[in-house]
Amino acid sequence: MRYDFSPLYRSTIGFDRLFDMLDQAARVEPMTNWPPYNIEKTGEDQYRITMAVAGFSPDEIQAVQQENVLVVTGQKRPEPEGVEVLHRGIANRSFKQTFNLADHVKVTRASLDNGLLTIELMREVPEALKPRRIEIASAANGKTLRPAPQLAQQAEAA
Repeated sequence: MRYDFSPLYRSTIGFDRLFDMLDQAARVEPMTNWPPYNIEKTGEDQYRITMAVAGFSPDEIQAVQQENVLVVTGQKRPEPEGVEVLHRGIANRSFKQTFNLADHVKVTRASLDNGLLTIELMREVPEALKPRRIEIASAANGKTLRPAPQLAQQAEAA
């Protein structure tokens, strides 16, 4: 079943990315479940992705954030010559895992320890986008209304 989001595009502004994500999720595509991973919320604006990548070294894994997408890839090197594997229980295949990130979410660090790749993320909303309190002046005692100093500076700059 496929949903048509085109009517929503006509009546909304700035939600293109959200509708693209919904459209992408509605497509029937095979989901990759390897390597296994957890996504945790570790604080108000902090997150952690933990991926089980046993057998990979740090130089065989690459994490790249481009805008609102984090792509983690692992590329195994070929087995050294002369090694004969009698049983392969540890996966030795390459992988690519893509994570869609919300606006202003940035990777703060990544580490590999005991076969677990840990990627720390934090939402850093720019100061200009945070809510700010607007001072409201009053005409008490016959005084004229004056804008708050912050607002007066913004009005002059405009």
